Amino acid sequence: MNFLMNKISAVSVMAVLGMGLAACGSSTGDRALSGGGIGAGVGAATGAVTGMGVGTGAALGGAAGAATGALTDEDDVDLGKPVWD
Repeated sequence: MNFLMNKISAVSVMAVLGMGLAACGSSTGDRALSGGGIGAGVGAATGAVTGMGVGTGAALGGAAGAATGALTDEDDVDLGKPVWD
């Protein structure tokens, strides 16, 4: 039971951190792109920790991050210009 709680805690922390960073950029496309990249990285790490699989975690995290980035407004979270601008 303790092992399961550790996994849930790790996933929760990574999800919160990933969502907090998902809205980098000024346009909807920028936020979706950066959110997808950050989400994929966090998801891959989560998948590795939980045994879900790195690829599955990256796919789920990337989708969640891209959706979060696309659905947020520039004023919601503003971390500056993306590196590709």
